[in-house]
Amino acid sequence: MLPSPAQNCGGDMGSALGKAATHIAAACNECGACVRSCAFLQVYGTPKVIAERLVKEDGRGRLTAFECSLCDLCGAVCPEELSPVGMFIAMRRDAQRAGEVDQQKHAMLLGYEKRGNSRLFSWYGLPRGCDTVFFPGCTFPGTRLQTAWALFNYIREHVPQAGVVLDCCNKPSHDLGRHEQFREQFAEMNRSLVESGVRTVLVTCPNCLKVFKQYGQGLDTITVYQFMAQHGLPATPKVEGSCVIHDPCPTRRESDVHVAIRKLVGAKGIEVEEQKGKPARTLCCGEGGAVGFVRPEFSRVWSKMRVEQAKGKKIVSYCAGCVRFLSPYASVWHILDLIFFPVAVTQGRFRVAKGPFTYIKRLVFKWKLRRLLDVEDWRG
Repeated sequence: MLPSPAQNCGGDMGSALGKAATHIAAACNECGACVRSCAFLQVYGTPKVIAERLVKEDGRGRLTAFECSLCDLCGAVCPEELSPVGMFIAMRRDAQRAGEVDQQKHAMLLGYEKRGNSRLFSWYGLPRGCDTVFFPGCTFPGTRLQTAWALFNYIREHVPQAGVVLDCCNKPSHDLGRHEQFREQFAEMNRSLVESGVRTVLVTCPNCLKVFKQYGQGLDTITVYQFMAQHGLPATPKVEGSCVIHDPCPTRRESDVHVAIRKLVGAKGIEVEEQKGKPARTLCCGEGGAVGFVRPEFSRVWSKMRVEQAKGKKIVSYCAGCVRFLSPYASVWHILDLIFFPVAVTQGRFRVAKGPFTYIKRLVFKWKLRRLLDVEDWRG
């Protein structure tokens, strides 16, 4: 019988981690299903092995969790319906509290998040009577300004009083275990929206979707893809071809999103070739968990595995980060580019901005929005 956290975890291992590790250690039957699917577990062992080591060694070894992509594929394939990702997040949080994390390794990502929250890049454009806002996230409007602009105008055709919020959802801090920083930043944004009368948030980014659905209070969050599936496509030409869909990890359990995406792609004339395995068992693109900053070889393994799974077929995704990570290895389209600029996309003429020009594009987007919207309330 394994000792309880109180018996064996001393004062160094947080109670949340102790409980998670003890549960996984007791419940995992080491069937190997998750190990076969994961480069991280193939190095460090089954969740049971990792959990038992944590309990036995008073939480030492927590830093290994920063090599996990947090994609939760292990939970999706587990016959016992365990979700070890909760333990890995608790490991990261505990390591942060213990001061074990080399923050310099993640300085680039945290700087990106900080700029997203800054007065320079953030802005809350809420017209009078606004109860619905478009939340484009950080990467999407910077990489594909023209698509973001077309999408917002489409939203306003159906919701004339829709506003826009340019800000970062702070998922980098969340996933890096900086829980206090994340909670403070997100709670402030959540409070600002609710107090301003916002009730619905339309997101493009699957990561933003996950954060808002998990932590948003008093807000109904849906993707723009579900919104478009409900209201119909814009009047752009149909095209021909076939593709496979890359469903990003944060939507692993969002079956309504999976259905909406396939409906939209099909409506553009593109045939969707479903691959072996359900969307719930999607592979990580390589970006997940910021693994590339500490174990880039794991990140590359995920990217290449996902591309090999596509077997040379065109890939369509709905995460700007996934598109960026997979593009060096395959031809990948963002679904919104395909919807609004189908001819340019299918003919290879559509151009996506790259850093550092993405920051300029974000500022241009903000400038255009401020000229367009007659706002009653804003922040930034």
